[in-house]
Amino acid sequence: MLVRNWRATSTESKGSMKSSGKTRARTDLMSRIGNTPLVEIKKVFNSPVTRIFGKCEWFNPGGSVKDRAAARMVLQAEKEALLRPGKTILDATSGNTGIALAMIGALRGYAVELAMPENATPERKQILASYGAVMNLTNPLEGADGAIQRARELAASDPDKYYYADQYSNPSNWKAHYYSTAREIHRQLDGEITHFVAGIGTSGTFVGTTRGLKELDPSIQVVSFMPSTPLHGLEGLKHLPTAMVPAIYDPNLADMELEVDTEEAYTMARRLALEEGLFVGPSAAAAVIAAIELAGNIPGGNIVTVFPDGGLKYVSEDFWAG
Repeated sequence: MLVRNWRATSTESKGSMKSSGKTRARTDLMSRIGNTPLVEIKKVFNSPVTRIFGKCEWFNPGGSVKDRAAARMVLQAEKEALLRPGKTILDATSGNTGIALAMIGALRGYAVELAMPENATPERKQILASYGAVMNLTNPLEGADGAIQRARELAASDPDKYYYADQYSNPSNWKAHYYSTAREIHRQLDGEITHFVAGIGTSGTFVGTTRGLKELDPSIQVVSFMPSTPLHGLEGLKHLPTAMVPAIYDPNLADMELEVDTEEAYTMARRLALEEGLFVGPSAAAAVIAAIELAGNIPGGNIVTVFPDGGLKYVSEDFWAG
């Protein structure tokens, strides 16, 4: 069920879309970031008192929720003259932020260099190569933390060469969701949201959307989730007790914290494709599991979560075969 068509312009960009009193077509690729559709889960979960909705972030031009943060980080860095012609955009990534930065770098004329775990899916590596990004592959056993360490080393080795976006510490990450994701969700449900659920990776989606929603309606309950073990297959998510905690993470925001098992997320990804027609990545499937668990602990309401990306970047993974 499509809840509502996403609007043609975002809250922040409306003023920039007018010229001589006439609305111009949105022809710039970055103007297509955001305003993604919200869909309702109807078959893997069904309740007379609780509804679960997911925001389909693969509708962004780079294919993931990370387009939002990447765009704001780049534009803010340009505004502050931290990023200028001739500089190289640098960051650590598990894939999606790297793809978003590579897309935007190609669009705006910047070289992009990334530190990324070697076990990132072949699809992600091929997409990055197609955009011309340079990849520094790190030890997969060190996960995202190993990529962060490598990015820091590169940034320190040649500060004049790099603009280090540092998505784990950059406030533009969470502000992207504060100004866009939160407002879109609230508008799409006409304010009738009771709970918000999101996974913790950089924590930007959870922190920014939570702050935005709480400002719009303090009664909204917010729930974070993470993988249940340090070694997991939920790309983009962190097991915080054993990982480097992102500087932008706020441990005081969540009203409830949940954990999700990787194998359960794989099973749910298959179910969502077969039963809902939703071909999503494992972290989106994990979000559905967390939302269903939450639903079992509340008397009713409207739960909204975020589907960070679609399944196309994971088609080589064995879990699709069951």
